[in-house]
Formats: sequence, C-alpha cells, structure tokens
Amino acid sequence: MRNLRPVDALTIVFLLLLTGFFPVVAGLNGEALLLFAANAAIAAGILGLAAAHASSPGNRPLSLARSFYPVPMIFIAFKEVHVVIQSMQQTMQRGDFDAAFIAIDRWLFGADPTVWMSRFSHPALTELLQVSYTSYYFIMIALGVELYRRDPGGMFSNVIFCITYGFFLSYAGYIAFPGVGPRFTLHDFGSMNTELPGLFITDFLREAINAGESIPANAANPLALAQRDVFPSGHTQMTLLTIFFSWKYRVRSRHVITILGTLLILSTVYLRYHYVVDLAGGALFAALTLLTAPHLIYSWKRFSGAGTPPG
Repeated sequence: MRNLRPVDALTIVFLLLLTGFFPVVAGLNGEALLLFAANAAIAAGILGLAAAHASSPGNRPLSLARSFYPVPMIFIAFKEVHVVIQSMQQTMQRGDFDAAFIAIDRWLFGADPTVWMSRFSHPALTELLQVSYTSYYFIMIALGVELYRRDPGGMFSNVIFCITYGFFLSYAGYIAFPGVGPRFTLHDFGSMNTELPGLFITDFLREAINAGESIPANAANPLALAQRDVFPSGHTQMTLLTIFFSWKYRVRSRHVITILGTLLILSTVYLRYHYVVDLAGGALFAALTLLTAPHLIYSWKRFSGAGTPPG
C-alpha cells in the first residue's frame, strides 16, 4: 500500500469498478471475461511497477514509466468504456441522449448552435480551429513535462492525479448519458470534409480523430461504431483543468496553453463535435474534479500510511 501513489490506487479502483459493472449490465460473456483478464493484468503491472520503483528509486527509466503510464492508460480506459457502452445499448436496448441535448440547446438558444455557427465558416477558420482542437493532446503533455522536470513528487504528482481523475469522471458521464454529437444528428457526417472544409491538414486531422474514436475511414455505418463521448465535453473539462494548473503553477507555456485552450473550447461546437450543453457539463465536471481531488489524495495517503499532503 505504501508503494502506491494516489494515481495508482485511482486507476486500479476505476478498472475494478468497470470490470464489475460490465457483467451486471451486459451479462457474463466473452467480452466480460476478456475485460477482467486485461484489467487484472494492468492492475498487476501497476503493482509490479510500483514495487520495482520503490526498490530502485534512482532508476530513471522506471521513474519515467511510473510517472507517465497514466497517459496510455487513459486511452485504454477510454476504449474499455466504449465496449461497455456498446454492450449496454445492445443488451438493455438503451438509446442515445442526443435528443435531450438538442432540446436543451434549442430551449437555451432558440436554435441549434452548430447550425447557427455554420454561417461563419471559412476554410482558414476551420483549419485554425481543427488544429486547436487537436492540440488537446499536447497541451496536457506540455504541462506534465514541465511540472515533472520541476517537481516530480509534488506538483506533477497532484496534477497527474487530477487529470486522470478528471478523465475517469468524464467516462462515468459517457456511460450515464451516451451521445454521438451534432456531426451525426444535425449534420451529415459523411459530408463534413465538403461542408466544413479546411486548407491543408484539416481532413487529415479529422480522419485521425475519427480513427481514435473507433470510426475507420470509409466505414459503412460510422454511427454504429462511434464512441458515445459527448456529455460531458471532455475536451472542455480537461482543457479548463490544464489552463487552471498552468496558471496555478505558472508554467512557461501558460499563455500558449490559454490561447489554444480557448480556441479549442470554441472549436468543439464550431466543428460539430459537441452541443453547448456538453460544454456546460464539461465546466461542471472540471469544478467537481478540482473540489474533490484533494480530498481523495489526502484520504489515500492516510489510508495507505504514506503520509498526508501538506496544506
């Protein structure tokens, strides 16, 4: 227990909850057994990595692996959540919540924001916002790398916990309120490249993001394959957290992170990935993350006997 950092315990607990939840909603089938085996192996790997690093704390490769394994783990969990949601929709005959999200947006604005924003579309603006949207993956890494260099056991440890915790909270939202977004419901997904063209790399970035969300190029039925990941807007939630920590710890790239992050949040609606209500959900989940994460860190350190955080 003393070897486990808060983010280690968080990851193991989330995987255990996901593994136990799956057969309850989808039955004890082959996918449930595969999920159990995969997560048991991941948990064992985290425990083994923690023990190895504790016995060789000066080993730099071990330290790097121990500190940054949550980055691929977040993506792995994202894919596992996709499997859970797909199975739930098949076995429980539960549909998506897009109609409710659309109704809320129309009640708030009297129109569909993505449709309204289409009048301002321009290839140069689309290119800028598509690049900004893709920067999501890099602004968090830039924050983490600088904090790791400055204070791997303090600031970095707390931020990597909050970021991982924030992702896991958003995944719970996806399970509770699955939806595919306006690019499927209010627009023609297959015509995105012609209806909302960019200049040079928009199409490439768009296809790369689609692939990351389980939609291969030229898929016959992309709606059936798409990840249900619109509410809350993880892009909004995690970007707000990244901006917050970049200013709290005054990282050198905070101005760039803030500019890209602001454009990124705007792009989620302009590029038709999200409804505006998703952005509100992302802001709410970001606040929930910041309010509850310190208590979880404190509780784990007391429980594990590893000491308590200062302040």
